[in-house]
Amino acid sequence: MVRICVAGGTGEAGREVVRQALDLGHGVAVLTRNPPVPGAREYYNGAAYFRADVTTGEGVPEALAGAGVVIDCLEARTGKALKHYASGGALLLGEAAASGVTRAVQLSIVNCDQSTLSYYRSKADKERAYASSPLETHTVRATQFHSLLAGIFAAGSRVGLVPVIKGARFQTISPADVASALLAAALAPPSGGSHTLQTVGGPEMLGMRSLAGTWKRITGARGFVTELPLPGSTGRFLREGRNLALDQRYGDTTFEAWLANRRENL
Repeated sequence: MVRICVAGGTGEAGREVVRQALDLGHGVAVLTRNPPVPGAREYYNGAAYFRADVTTGEGVPEALAGAGVVIDCLEARTGKALKHYASGGALLLGEAAASGVTRAVQLSIVNCDQSTLSYYRSKADKERAYASSPLETHTVRATQFHSLLAGIFAAGSRVGLVPVIKGARFQTISPADVASALLAAALAPPSGGSHTLQTVGGPEMLGMRSLAGTWKRITGARGFVTELPLPGSTGRFLREGRNLALDQRYGDTTFEAWLANRRENL
């Protein structure tokens, strides 16, 4: 069995990686800025949690000690974390190489290099850091998580509206399916290449209005489904379907099944 260091192992995807890796019998070290306490939702018995920060390097060598592979599920959305997202990835890779890690796998977003959003650009910058690493690296690009749409609908419903972006389609995927892809890449035999790229998308593609209807039906939430235009490059990105991966369907957990089976997602 392999000792796996999961960077960002308390986030939505990272938690699933930790759970599945433990179920397979692997040793797991979780690198996180805020280690959870026993009993917390993010905590799994059997995993070792290390307080570490890839923007400064503090605690990173300790989290990596003894690991054979790194799975990087770190996220950054605003402020200092977003500004240093790519350089933090490079620091993690450098420390991993110094610690004897042989492979690093990271989670990214489908077609992040085709968007002008700062969040997407940071993902593309980090992909380039992985591609230039001396380690064997693998990037898993995923379509949007089911929770993104659920969160948008829930936020709107609080003011009586369930927003739908005009012309937008989504191929949402569950964090558990993404975690499965990340683990499969981490545990695969050596590829022979220095850097490989994989894209995974959800099992079905649906219009946002259809997804909103499903969300309302499963949750029982109120709100008028309202179609709104999204101007600019982000709206064009969605209308052109660059958030989709129709030829790379992965897993079988649909948006409806995810909502129905996971009470906390309601």
